[in-house]
Amino acid sequence: MAPHRKSRPPSSLGIRTPALATAALTSVALLSQTADASPAAEPRPSTEEVQKKIDDLYQQAGTATEKYNAAKEKTTKQRKRVATLLDDVAQRTEKLNSAREALGTFAAAQYRTGASAPDSASLLLADNPQDYFDQTQLMNRLTARQKQAVDEYVTQRATTSKKRQEASEGLETLTTTQSTLKTSKADVQRKLAEARELLSKLTAEEKARLAAIERKKQEEAQRKADELARQQAADAERRRQEAATQGTGAGTGTGSTAGSDSASSTKAAKALAFARAQIGKPYVWGASGPGSYDCSGLTQAAWKAAGVTLPRTTWDQVDTGTTVSVDNAQPGDLVFFYDDISHVGIYIGDGMMIHAPKPGAYVREESIYYMPIHSVVRPG
Repeated sequence: MAPHRKSRPPSSLGIRTPALATAALTSVALLSQTADASPAAEPRPSTEEVQKKIDDLYQQAGTATEKYNAAKEKTTKQRKRVATLLDDVAQRTEKLNSAREALGTFAAAQYRTGASAPDSASLLLADNPQDYFDQTQLMNRLTARQKQAVDEYVTQRATTSKKRQEASEGLETLTTTQSTLKTSKADVQRKLAEARELLSKLTAEEKARLAAIERKKQEEAQRKADELARQQAADAERRRQEAATQGTGAGTGTGSTAGSDSASSTKAAKALAFARAQIGKPYVWGASGPGSYDCSGLTQAAWKAAGVTLPRTTWDQVDTGTTVSVDNAQPGDLVFFYDDISHVGIYIGDGMMIHAPKPGAYVREESIYYMPIHSVVRPG
């Protein structure tokens, strides 16, 4: 007889109903499609977003340009200082050598005569020669000429050591400013490269849209400039009438204040004449003329033509003179822009200015409302 075997219950793992099999296959297929699918492309930014990004990059490049200008100016001054220090060290080293030779001459003369003499070799090698000669007994053995030679040597050695230390520190500072200069230059170049890359990717339709946005921006800025011009004209007429009603003593142009205003107006006129002559010249970051300019390079050169020295950067120019309201701006005043004061133009009246705008543009007249105004300063 065949051996008796107990029957086993069917395994649940082995049972696959048609519905379960279909669901499993569907899940595998979906997972496979998900794994094989490429990442979803990022949505293309709108033309307005591209415009804002480009404007932001140009502003950041302007800020980096002012950092570059500051570092360049500091580097130039530091180079001159280090050169002066090194020249001073060289001259003092010669004097130190002469003082050392004088001591050697005294020591040699005493050796030839057999006279008792201080240990000149120890003196020349001592870390602090003055300590060596602080001994009363030794100093009493020195003649007046020897004492003079010792004093000269000690003084020259101490001074030369100090100047060498200053020159060393100056060289370290110069290295730091040169590094800052290099970093700022790279930052400008990087921002401008990003802006150019964005522009290169635009379609013809998007470029046309950008041009339309720019025209609208210019029109709005010009509208505000015209409004300011009307307001300033009305204020000027009101002041004229008030002066007329007060008699000839007011507003006649006499007195020290009137003379001062006249001199300032003359300088402003010269600065504006220079600025107008630069219209059409290209913006080049870090440039201060005569063939090209950045914003602060233009205002500095314009006022230099009027006999007024302005600092190189917008951050320093904004502190040179008297701050006035936009409503009271006069021709020749400096108009600063953005919260970080990274741009400047020279006011010409009627809400307009002359400025060097940005890379790829040229020195031109434009409404002061083209950019957010920070402040207006009257050089003095």
